[in-house]
Amino acid sequence: MHHNFVYFAVLLTIIIYVPFYRVVTGPTLYDRMLCAGSIATNSMVIILLVGFMFNRIDMFIDIAMAYAGLNFIGTIAFAKYLGSTLKSKKNHGN
Repeated sequence: MHHNFVYFAVLLTIIIYVPFYRVVTGPTLYDRMLCAGSIATNSMVIILLVGFMFNRIDMFIDIAMAYAGLNFIGTIAFAKYLGSTLKSKKNHGN
């Protein structure tokens, strides 16, 4: 059973490289932001798999929840920044 968690963690680590490529070469800023959120979600799953492997899922759930909160706050802050930047460009254009 322990080997299954290791295989899933390695598979998720490989899967993270697909959105990472899009973060580096994304055509728009929004694509990069979405892929960064995808990387964070996959990272949280890996953190939980590590918790299962060490039989300390209670501690790793707390870590994953803190990471999810930081990801959410970062995404909201970035969206707010993009919204204010677009609004200021629109006001300066008139």
